[in-house]
Amino acid sequence: MRKGLFALAAVGLMATGSMAACGDKSDDTAATGTGSTAKAGKVGVILPDTKSSARWETADTKYLTEAFKAAGVEAEIKNAQGDKNSFQTIADGMIQSGVKVLVIVNLDSGTGKNVLQNAKKAGIATIDYDRLTLGGGADYYVSFDNTEVGRLQGQGLIDCLTAAKATKPIVSFLNGSPTDNNATLFKQGADEILKPKFDSGDYTKGPDEAVPDWDNAKGGTIFEQQLTKEPKIAGVLAANDGLGNAAIEVLKKQKLNGKVPVTGQDATVQGLQNILAGDQCMTVYKAIKKEADAAAELAIALAKGEKPTTATGKVTDTETKAEVNSVLLKPESITKANVKTVVEDGFVTKAELCTAAFAKACTDAGIS
Repeated sequence: MRKGLFALAAVGLMATGSMAACGDKSDDTAATGTGSTAKAGKVGVILPDTKSSARWETADTKYLTEAFKAAGVEAEIKNAQGDKNSFQTIADGMIQSGVKVLVIVNLDSGTGKNVLQNAKKAGIATIDYDRLTLGGGADYYVSFDNTEVGRLQGQGLIDCLTAAKATKPIVSFLNGSPTDNNATLFKQGADEILKPKFDSGDYTKGPDEAVPDWDNAKGGTIFEQQLTKEPKIAGVLAANDGLGNAAIEVLKKQKLNGKVPVTGQDATVQGLQNILAGDQCMTVYKAIKKEADAAAELAIALAKGEKPTTATGKVTDTETKAEVNSVLLKPESITKANVKTVVEDGFVTKAELCTAAFAKACTDAGIS
């Protein structure tokens, strides 16, 4: 990671590692690292889907697998593919198999809460990964500062509208899933930055809608309806790259792509290519390896019966008002000016990003 890129409170993970199953619901693979596991219990990890963001398959599964394998700790990593029943079934299976630690990315707080409480009844240590399960009572929480993600998106949109010399622009919102606490935090952060612009009359607040389940197709439909209702939309606060791309595809039909700034999040290959093409204003880069390493470090300590020392932060569960021991990492705003950062970090490769259609843009952006 580039020096000074992230202020990180708890991520020195060299130890970590077994293997994972990701993809369709029928995938039921588990593996054991090459080191001794005699002193460590098994770790179960449930990821949410592969539809809302490519990261769950391309980044989280990869980094978690490598981490547990390096530590010689047995781990089972599965993906619920957006199915709440499958999520519950996977969790029940892991609990019955005797995992010592359960790490989950909930599909919603209701489902997650039930899983966490069942795990606690079985004496299993629990970690909320990336998303806090409201009312769930997880022992630990590992994520990014998600309110800051929203602030970066709001400021990024302001910067792009300023560069475009927009006058009293109408701004629309494509927010994340209403059942995802992270989406609530992203929205809070963005509103914190943009509200003064709306209050002063410098900007006009346009349509403001959540996209169920982070579904990109639904996001496209919602934005098309927004644009039909308000054709003069001049900026789009899209909560992630998938929703941003959905908006861009609609804008292309009206030949407005590149003229209407659109935000994003996750620094996906698609999002970065949209930035290089000039169709997306910015994205938010979250160093998933650091997040995965931090979660694995906690899980490994718990699996070995040790008391973790890295979760030095606190997050308040807004439902129970309880404080959760946490590791919160710092996100970074990415524009065309610093898109090469994501490649230099190894989060995406030049080969993935700089295909023929984007070769010149990559060169212009300093990606070598």
